[in-house]
This record gives sequence, C-alpha cells and structure tokens, in this order.
Amino acid sequence: MENPLFVTGIGTEIGKTIVSAVLCYQNNLDYWKPVQAGDLHDTDTEKVRRLTGHHHSRFHPERYRFTLAASPHEAAAAENVSITLQDFILPDHLRPLLIEGAGGLLVPLSEKLLTAELIQHLNADLILVIRDYLGCINHSLLTLEAIKLRRLNLKHVIFNGDFNLSSKKLIISRLPENCSWSDLPELTEINHNSLIKLPKQLKFKP
Repeated sequence: MENPLFVTGIGTEIGKTIVSAVLCYQNNLDYWKPVQAGDLHDTDTEKVRRLTGHHHSRFHPERYRFTLAASPHEAAAAENVSITLQDFILPDHLRPLLIEGAGGLLVPLSEKLLTAELIQHLNADLILVIRDYLGCINHSLLTLEAIKLRRLNLKHVIFNGDFNLSSKKLIISRLPENCSWSDLPELTEINHNSLIKLPKQLKFKP
C-alpha cells in the first residue's frame, strides 16, 4: 500500500477540509484528523463524513480533541497536555489513508514539535492546498522551500477556487519534479451534491 496522504495548506481557511472530503469521496480513502482544536460540536471529521455522504470511507477518531480554537500547541497547553511524536500511530486501515493537518506545514503541535515533523514521523506524502489571495504567492513559495528543506515528498498541489492565472503559473514553475497539480472549481454551495459533481483531483493508485 502506498504511503498515507497528508493534506496541508499554505495557511488557515484554505479549504483543506473540503479538499479532504473530495479526495476521500473520489478515491475511497479512509480519513484521520490527528488533532482537532475547537469546534468539537462539528469537527472536521464530521464535516468530511457529511460531505462524502459516508461514501465507503472509514473515519478514524482523533488522537487529541481540544476545546480551545487555537494553534494545537496553545490548545493543548490550555488543558495541560504535552503532545509528542510518540503519541501518533497510524490507525489500522484497509483502504489508503488520508490525514488532514491543522493549518500549515509549520504549525506547532508543542513548543518543540512542528507539523512537518509529524508528517515525517508518519512517512506521509503531501497534498498541498493553495487558495488565491493577496500574499498567496509568497506563502506558497515559502511552503515549497520548507518542503524542499525538510525533504518531504510533495505528491500533488490543488489550486482551490478561482485563481489569478499569472500567480498560478509562477507557483507551478516552482513545483518539484513529479509533482502533479489540479484545479478545484469554486463552490457556490458546500454540500454532498456539489461535491459529487467536481472533476477528478488526483489519480490515486492503492
């Protein structure tokens, strides 16, 4: 079985959860959100479950669930919890596994632990979600530099929503070799019916 896929973004509110739902639906992937900070009444796991329409995917429980809607390291500290790499073990899965991170690549899980190190620990391949806004080129290139520096495997980039063609062209020119990319159209409504009409985002081979 291939390495798990880890969905990250160039920042917050980029659309990782929607992308995760699309990939799970289109490729029959299992889903795991290791750390949920805030929104415990409607977690990202529940959102993906709802958007996919329970489409064959298995939804694994979070390793940590924190009440505070903040960076994982702050949310954990508020509950006197210290997160370590040893806390994270891939859940048993028969289908390929998709993992959704919190925020971007360098989001801290503790004072000494970054999300990028969790990705390495889980031996996961990266899916990078990019959304168009003023500053997205800088945030995208900084993320690509960090991926290169840490020798992570960037498998695929998804340009989420309407995108300035000049910006997209420049970002694509900086992608590593063997990294594919796709466009995810802007959604006017976010629900299961909208999701099932979207074009294929990734040719995944289990």
